[in-house]
Amino acid sequence: MADTVTVRTIPRFDRLAKALRKHHPDFTAHYRDCIAILEKDPHNTSGAHPIKKLTNVSQGEGQYRLRLRRFRFRFDIYDDTVVLTYCGLRDESTYR
Repeated sequence: MADTVTVRTIPRFDRLAKALRKHHPDFTAHYRDCIAILEKDPHNTSGAHPIKKLTNVSQGEGQYRLRLRRFRFRFDIYDDTVVLTYCGLRDESTYR
C-alpha cells in the first residue's frame, strides 16, 4: 500500500451524509475522524480501529465497515484510493 491514501466519496454517500448532518450535529466530527483513520490505515494493519472486512459483499458495495460510536461508514479500497460508499446510523432494533 502506498504511503498516501486518497479518500473519495460517491454521490450516494454525499446524499446520505447531507441528511445525517442535518439531523445529527455530531456527525461532522465523526466524519472527520473517519477520514483521518482511512487516510492513515485503511486496512487496519495496526489493529487500533474498529474496521471489519464484510463477508459476501462484492467490491463496489462497501466491502469494509468502520464503526465510530453510533455511525457506520462503508468503503472499498482500490490500490491507493479509498471510496466511501455508505454512511448511516446503527440499527437500534438489533440491540433490543
